[in-house]
Amino acid sequence: MSLAWQNVSVSDSILFKVLRGVSDSNVRFSELRALLLRFDFEERIHGSHHIFTRPGIAEILNLQPRGSRAKPYQVKQVRVVLIRYKLVTGTR
Repeated sequence: MSLAWQNVSVSDSILFKVLRGVSDSNVRFSELRALLLRFDFEERIHGSHHIFTRPGIAEILNLQPRGSRAKPYQVKQVRVVLIRYKLVTGTR
């Protein structure tokens, strides 16, 4: 294990996985949900739909799990929002 990864928290590793975009089909829904909550998104649940909003963010993220995984196109939507609104400038 490299020294750089020794000080990385689990939530940071999920953030890196989402931002890299190389394994969108391998992101757990619970991890993606926790990531959005970490970035102060508010969550509403309507059936299987988890709807995330945040003041100052025009997009509404409507996520549904596929089993225990997030849908790859929804992981991409989250990545685009995080980058577009400059929510990630390093790790939190």
